[in-house]
Amino acid sequence: MANSKRQLFQKRRLRVRNKLRKVNAGRVRLSVHRSNKNISVQLIDDVRGVTLAAASTMEKDLAGGKNNVEAAQKVGAAIAERAKKAGIEEAYFDRGGFLFHGRVKALADAAREGGLKI
Repeated sequence: MANSKRQLFQKRRLRVRNKLRKVNAGRVRLSVHRSNKNISVQLIDDVRGVTLAAASTMEKDLAGGKNNVEAAQKVGAAIAERAKKAGIEEAYFDRGGFLFHGRVKALADAAREGGLKI
């Protein structure tokens, strides 16, 4: 029986996350979620189970609900700035099943330009 798109996405997301956890134990995770309307990102400490910083296009000062490459770049720059305030210099990038292309890539590149090592 064929898997649905959602089931395939869930398998890909778990596969990516589990491989990253084995390699990057103890580091903070930069987790991205992309929907048709918004893009959001969180810095998560998996050891303590705490979100350290977050940014999203749902915030009025960050693109005001638009979801395009420019908005993703603003969110990436914002998360890099908030990471610096929280004392985080290095994180590993969890694309969470989304392909590293377009908005996801733009967000990662903007975070790198902002000084976050991912």
